[in-house]
Amino acid sequence: MTFLFFLIACGAAAAAGLIFPPGGWYDGLRKPDFTPPRWAFPLAWTTLYLLLAWVGARLAGLPGAGPALALWSAQIALNTLWTPVFFGARRPGAAMAVLAVLWLVSAALVVAAFRLELLSGVLLLPYLAWLTLAGALNFRIWRDNPAPR
Repeated sequence: MTFLFFLIACGAAAAAGLIFPPGGWYDGLRKPDFTPPRWAFPLAWTTLYLLLAWVGARLAGLPGAGPALALWSAQIALNTLWTPVFFGARRPGAAMAVLAVLWLVSAALVVAAFRLELLSGVLLLPYLAWLTLAGALNFRIWRDNPAPR
């Protein structure tokens, strides 16, 4: 039941991608060579959201997990916020700011998870790696596609 709660939270974050899909605007942007193929995004995010839900459920059963769960909640909120800022408002600079805070909160979550349980910390590493790639991609899109004046 606890896993389901965290899975619903991840599902809400994923729903932002359905509400604000990439579309033609994103297709027309200059993107760096390291941009993953379009099919990789839903595959990666599905995997990552399942891992996040699993970690959240694992942490919820551990004593002293309050700070880690607060970080988990903050990261899923920031994760959800990034999509409408980047794809909805088409503001890569503002999205980069959201992503920078998301990365910091997620890094703190990884540390907190490792302190509570090795497996939970390890399960979060792919998420932090993907956020690092997403940050590099967001930055390059922001830099290489100046806003019209």
